[in-house]
Amino acid sequence: MEGNSRGVRGVKSAARTVALLELLAERGEEPSRLDQLAAELQVPRSSMYQLLRTLVDADWVRTDATGSLYGIGIRVLLTGTGYLDGDRRVRLVRPYLDEASDALGETIHLARLDGRDVVYLATRESHEYLRTLSRVGRRVPAHAGALGKALLAERPDDELPFGDEPLPALTENTHTDRAALLADLAGVRERGYSIDREETVPGIAGFGFALRYGTPAVDAISCSVPVARLTREHEKHIVAVMQDIRTRIESRPPPSGTPDWR
Repeated sequence: MEGNSRGVRGVKSAARTVALLELLAERGEEPSRLDQLAAELQVPRSSMYQLLRTLVDADWVRTDATGSLYGIGIRVLLTGTGYLDGDRRVRLVRPYLDEASDALGETIHLARLDGRDVVYLATRESHEYLRTLSRVGRRVPAHAGALGKALLAERPDDELPFGDEPLPALTENTHTDRAALLADLAGVRERGYSIDREETVPGIAGFGFALRYGTPAVDAISCSVPVARLTREHEKHIVAVMQDIRTRIESRPPPSGTPDWR
């Protein structure tokens, strides 16, 4: 069994449990069968059944009335809520998200870089009829949106978390060519914020701002707006408000007792 970066040998049963929960979470509303899960995770059918039954009994996995279909359980939601409630940075930023939402009338996000993706930690939806839709816990490839590009630009090009793997396209505007992405990130560094023009969702633009209370930054805030409502004046107003919000967040002292999470 392979060890981790600290030289500690992994525990096979724990690794299988994490892989199973991540797979079920990724599938969302699509139910899974025992044989599918066993084949995809390359686990013997009998071992997968025992693992599933253990997690069903603990409410980490749910099953249907026939006991043949499986999905993510409610305990995962409770654990995710605990992550957010226990993160002092999230609590610090939330009031500023409210302020930005009130000032701009658009959708405001807080997200964190996690490998090749960003994960949404908090969202304030626009009150407009035409608005963007998102949810806490959503994962988006970092190269495809304003939040991710704002955070990627905080890192040298040779330290970006992509390796030789292809960059997936979410829309026809997503950067899938590395040279184009690197040129965009250079513009982000010069400008001080990122711009997503329908790279993540058709019809939606975004403006991302890294929060530099750590080095390199791992959190960012953004404003998303339908392109149908994005005038030049509105764009300037968005940038001015979000830059001011970022400056005031970064000027706050770190919350007392905040661990140096890795």
